[in-house]
Amino acid sequence: MKRFALILAALGAMPSYAIDETALQAAVDGKHRTEAYTARDTYRNPVQTLTLFDIQPHHTVVEVWPGGGWYTEILAPYLQKDGRLIAAHYDSSDTQASYRPGSRERFEKKLAGNKGIYGKVEVSSLTLDEENGILKIGAAKSGEADRVVTFRNLHGMASKGITGAAMAHFFDILKPGGKLGVVQHMADPGQDWQGKNIGYVGRDYVIAEAEKAGFKLHAEGYFNHNEADTKDYEKGVWQLPPTLRDLKTDEEKAPYLAIGESERMTLVFIKPAS
Repeated sequence: MKRFALILAALGAMPSYAIDETALQAAVDGKHRTEAYTARDTYRNPVQTLTLFDIQPHHTVVEVWPGGGWYTEILAPYLQKDGRLIAAHYDSSDTQASYRPGSRERFEKKLAGNKGIYGKVEVSSLTLDEENGILKIGAAKSGEADRVVTFRNLHGMASKGITGAAMAHFFDILKPGGKLGVVQHMADPGQDWQGKNIGYVGRDYVIAEAEKAGFKLHAEGYFNHNEADTKDYEKGVWQLPPTLRDLKTDEEKAPYLAIGESERMTLVFIKPAS
């Protein structure tokens, strides 16, 4: 039987499932990408990140709260032929934060402006009731996704007390054996990041919340670390680029530009197959 399977594979009768590194690099290099976004590649390491997340071209991927679509610009062309990208954005009716309806509107306008790249992207809503800490509108159906990815969103969830509800939902919408990929500004061990929302979150907290939902830590990448990030800024992580909050002059911006973007944890969790 094993020999027969190998013969079928050689003849192309059996699919080979793996990351397509050439296609992934082509998506990152695509001329459709926003110039200001490509300038962040040196800090965000998208090829290494998505490779660690083991995102394959045939996968159904749920991108959680994609914002302006930094990663959507890469995932959409990569998954366009054989996969599915579900962009789980804020719902248009979600006014728990005032910017959310406008963010959703700008994202949809972006997709509509380039059907060649984004024509197959499915936009859903993910809403968590921040008063009661429960799921309100789900991003996808139960067991629908091969991968769920979330980039720099967990600080907002933690500050609103909805991390547990979010993790439980991610676990539910993943297939058995599916993976959750997390990138998040990372607090130092022992740092008081819970007193107020500074954008940084403790690594142990993220792992504990994922494990409560049923996940197992599967892999970790260190390529998004930044030893120059002291994590002690008056405006929190937003004092660093690309936000540079409340910094007006080149002289004010210079020391933060020299630091670069934040130090980030890059974690992969797996939903056990049984």
